[in-house]
Amino acid sequence: MTLPAWLRRHFTPAPDSTVAAEIRRGKSPWTDGVHLLWSLWVFLTPLMGDGHYTVLWLCLTLLSYPLFLWLYAKALLAPRKIAWRYAIGMALLSLLLLRWYPSGLSYFVFGCVMLRISAQRLALGKYILQLLAMNLVYVGVATWLGYPRELWLWVPAMTLVIGIIVNVEHISQEKDAALALSQEEVRKLAATAERERIGRDLHDLLGHTLSLITLKLELSRKLFERDPATSKRELEEAEQVVRDALAQVRSAVTGIRATDLAAELASAKLLLESAQVQLDYGASPPGLPPEVERGLALVLREAVTNICRHAQAAQAQVEFKREDKAVQLCISDNGRGGVAADGNGLSGMRDRVRALGGSLSVESPRNGGTRLLVRVPLVWREPLLPLRTVATPVLAASTQGQG
Repeated sequence: MTLPAWLRRHFTPAPDSTVAAEIRRGKSPWTDGVHLLWSLWVFLTPLMGDGHYTVLWLCLTLLSYPLFLWLYAKALLAPRKIAWRYAIGMALLSLLLLRWYPSGLSYFVFGCVMLRISAQRLALGKYILQLLAMNLVYVGVATWLGYPRELWLWVPAMTLVIGIIVNVEHISQEKDAALALSQEEVRKLAATAERERIGRDLHDLLGHTLSLITLKLELSRKLFERDPATSKRELEEAEQVVRDALAQVRSAVTGIRATDLAAELASAKLLLESAQVQLDYGASPPGLPPEVERGLALVLREAVTNICRHAQAAQAQVEFKREDKAVQLCISDNGRGGVAADGNGLSGMRDRVRALGGSLSVESPRNGGTRLLVRVPLVWREPLLPLRTVATPVLAASTQGQG
């Protein structure tokens, strides 16, 4: 059975929502649904008063409980920048019904607790202040409606205790998630370091060996006297093959060592996702000159730092594009935008790009995110021909010479 489009749209988790974060951690999207068991107090509250379920209670339950469930779901599925509104909505729903519907106090407790679960990087102190403010409003409304003094103390105490417990649990979960992500990135960086080690060993071993062969062939050429003309030509061609092989080894090692951007992308992913910003990026283009790669890596580092500190974004993207004689780097986010003037970070990035002979443009409409476009000219290193391809004409010439 296919759900209607409008229903799928309303219940599809946003990339930075609480549910999406649980899915990325490998957990079930229904994990937080178990907390709904506490909403059974809605149905048990009448038993603590006169023990009767009235028609008014039934009508208000049928109207309010589905709305509460919708608010609860949206607090978990919506982007974290706006999810807190649904938590506030639960508390307001409780306060609006408080005159006729004491069961609605459960909605208020849920609203106070969900404010932390759905919030974006909310510090414990700020959360406690928000709880105190919400409970102050509740006490004022309950006093005005003539609620017993026991409820003045019971509800604020319960929301504070449960809220702080949930807050500490989520801080612990976020640290565990950051640690797991860190371990994954450390493995990737370790693999990169291993590639560098292989390249270094390859250079030390084959480079030295081929150099030695070259020297021996040169020595043989000088000592071989039976057919001086032919042997000289053969040894010169063999020497050229060895030199080409040595150049190819060095080129391969240079490619293996070109890891500045790869390491910086891995570091950027770790930093942003620890700050609950989803980063998507593509592979960096091969064959970049070392100075260009280092410059782009430093620009990427500064841009990611700015996103983490100032953008208030939920998603970021890094894209590379190869042009005819240039490389293009685009870094974008969906944050608040509104960058009107260059700060220290942007000024530094412009200086680095200018030193490479490139250009940097910034698009940052207010509430429309920020897009940095870097374009750097370069001369691409064309891959050398395989050893077999280089050797073939030389061997052919050698055969003709022998004939």
